Amino acid sequence: MQARFLGLCLTAVTLASAQDAAPPPIAADDLRALLNDPNGDVSKIAREMAGNKGGNQLFYFPTRDEPTTPAAWGFKYEPVDFKSGDGTPLHGWFIPGRSKQAKATVVFSHGNAGSISYHMGFVMWLAEAGYNVLMYDYRGFGKSGGTVDRRGMIDDVKAAFAYAAKRKDVDHTRLISYGHSLGGAQSVTALGETPVKGLRAIIIDGAFASYQTMASVIGGQLGASLVTDELSPKDFVKKLSPVPLLVVHGDRDEVVPISQGKQLYEAAGQPKTLFEVKTGRHGTALSADQGAYRKKMIAWLDGVLKV
Repeated sequence: MQARFLGLCLTAVTLASAQDAAPPPIAADDLRALLNDPNGDVSKIAREMAGNKGGNQLFYFPTRDEPTTPAAWGFKYEPVDFKSGDGTPLHGWFIPGRSKQAKATVVFSHGNAGSISYHMGFVMWLAEAGYNVLMYDYRGFGKSGGTVDRRGMIDDVKAAFAYAAKRKDVDHTRLISYGHSLGGAQSVTALGETPVKGLRAIIIDGAFASYQTMASVIGGQLGASLVTDELSPKDFVKKLSPVPLLVVHGDRDEVVPISQGKQLYEAAGQPKTLFEVKTGRHGTALSADQGAYRKKMIAWLDGVLKV
């Protein structure tokens, strides 16, 4: 996300600052000032380059490959196919928990890059701990059809829950939402819009509250001007209550500032819990320190599922 935003921003800055065929190099201080875009000229050029809402697409880095599967990790799994609300075909994996009877079923919504193959490390430990896991790719990712689109991808989250609830081998009264980064943001909006019957817990890890704020972190005011804030999780997180919410965020997250996770936590209704992971980074908050916070998350889930 950072590279694509900066690429577009820098191109617009160059065009806006060029006075002749060979403009001089832009100094670092001047570049920072241009990214803040005080008169809006650079934003206008960038929007013309990206098109209407085109900056929204800069959040996504989908790939269509499947370099590995849960079998490579020694887990049984079932390839699954289902459809989103508008008929877009979606693909995923159902991974049975390693226990006589699954504790619950986790629907995992992954981050903004790659395909499900690249995100197995976030969930295989849950299958090991006795939870069924449904991983899936949004439209435009992996083997799913369609093209990336914010509205459509949020509807894909809803479709994954609808599919999980219909499986005969799933206890539809014991569903859990777990989303990392973009997946956490999209799941908050999806579940805030459309509550899921049988949902017992919502977990977000390294999620952000606002698309525009994230764009400004990367590209200043210019970056923020390239995206819309529609369907941002900050506007839906309060609607999750009374489903218990767990917010996980590393205090050294190099992609999504921890302030974004705290904003979601503060805006949420009760019951809610915050795991502020010391030294945790964007992809390591739960795995750091030999999985200390994985153990805490399992304990938190045990308590939630007893209620």
